[in-house]
Amino acid sequence: MKEVEAPIEDPKSFAADGNVRIQAKWWTSFEDPILNRLIDTALTANLELAGSWEQFQASIASVKSQRSFLFPNIQAEARTGISRPEPDFAGGENSRVGVSAAYEIDLWGRIRSGIEAEEFRAQANYFDYQAAAITISAETAINWYRLVSARKELALIEEQVQTNENILKLIRARYASGQIRAVDFLRQENLLESTRNQQIIFETQVQLIENQLAVLLGTPPQNLAEIPVAGFPELPELPETGLPLELTRRRPDLKRAYSLVLAADRDMAVAIRNKYPSISLDLSAQARSNDFNALFKDWAYTLAGNIVAPLIYGGRLNDEVDRTEALKNQRLYEYGQTVLIAFREVEDALIRELKQKERITTLEKQLDLSAKTNKQLKLSFLNGLTDYLDVLLALGQEQQLQRDLINAEQQLLEIRIALYRALAGSFETEREVEMEEVKYLEE
Repeated sequence: MKEVEAPIEDPKSFAADGNVRIQAKWWTSFEDPILNRLIDTALTANLELAGSWEQFQASIASVKSQRSFLFPNIQAEARTGISRPEPDFAGGENSRVGVSAAYEIDLWGRIRSGIEAEEFRAQANYFDYQAAAITISAETAINWYRLVSARKELALIEEQVQTNENILKLIRARYASGQIRAVDFLRQENLLESTRNQQIIFETQVQLIENQLAVLLGTPPQNLAEIPVAGFPELPELPETGLPLELTRRRPDLKRAYSLVLAADRDMAVAIRNKYPSISLDLSAQARSNDFNALFKDWAYTLAGNIVAPLIYGGRLNDEVDRTEALKNQRLYEYGQTVLIAFREVEDALIRELKQKERITTLEKQLDLSAKTNKQLKLSFLNGLTDYLDVLLALGQEQQLQRDLINAEQQLLEIRIALYRALAGSFETEREVEMEEVKYLEE
């Protein structure tokens, strides 16, 4: 079959390229044993992924059913009965057995084209399963690092609550001695309550993310085993992006869209060949007797050949060809759109990672300057040279920057996961290893 190309312009190279070859199981690049264990569990126990596999199994059954049309349909019949004596009939046994076979000669390849269409649809379902496996692995990784981030932010908030409580004690003592105004005491107390509010938010977020992870792992949230506390891994080196068109041979969602184009092409071939004559053969053998013991002595055989050629169908056959051709073109444009989106996802991830690294560098500088400013303002306040409002604003800004930095580091990991997801090819799961038909479909 002629190779089908996406209806898009030849793409240029991606905006950036790394030196490390991307691994099939991309998450191992983080060298995070907890993440490895979580994803292994998700790929085995996730219910959505299991459902996608069953859909593929159903398509395999459809292929086998379609292949059966290449072989004759053989039926056997047996019938016996006893008639009571009547005035003009002596009665007795009446037995009959027979075998019949019907076979359509696939002279124009119509049946073969129908089989190929089902095989391509089965391929599409298989690639859909592979794409779902990549999605589940990526969602598991994203939620794991969101959990790490939420736990880190919660620990930081708890430290900030303690810091603000200590400062409040100092303010209260100085307020009692008349060294500061009541409004300064109230402002510090308001900052403390605001920090406690943030603590409640992150406590809730930790629980919600754990619940989401439980669903990904195929277990009720209330049954989820405790996940150890961990930190962020070091960001791996940028992977090789390769040539853009290599994605069409690597990404399962693109291979799925391509298989649907080929399936539509075979459907159109079936519609065209339905306009040609069909030839079928019918063979039957039958034995009949009033004595069961003599049933198999005499056989009658019939062999018939039929040629059916369409003459006048009111244009239905031509209309069906037009319909299937339009559907093929639709699938082709959908394939092209899927390829364009894949290119965009890679470019988006590359530019987002570059800018996120710049943002983190800026946040680190801001946090360093904020800490130094806060320290100077505290000394100036203790010496009676600065209003406490300036100290309060600097303290709140520093604490917010600390939280922003953790969040930015988590977002950088999430962006890298998106890049791996956009570049990654398929990987084998345990289900695929155990199934021989998968190798046939990948050819």
